Amino acid sequence: MSLESTINEIKKVDAARADYPGEHLVMLGAGVLLLLAAGRSRSFLARIVAGAAGGALIGRAASGTGGIAKLAGALQTGSRAWPRR
Repeated sequence: MSLESTINEIKKVDAARADYPGEHLVMLGAGVLLLLAAGRSRSFLARIVAGAAGGALIGRAASGTGGIAKLAGALQTGSRAWPRR
């Protein structure tokens, strides 16, 4: 298998599974913690790695079936994402 087909398979499996409650919130928290750790690190390499990982986790929290993509889809169709007062 090529790398591209392996990545596509992983994406298919991830899209097919159910979301866990609070999964995106946990990913957001872990991403923020990694970004804070990147800012405190003295090593340039550690800053780059932690910053990239933190950014990826924040992106993961914002995307996916239960994240910001769900909210954006609801707003585009005109339905209410949450009850408004």
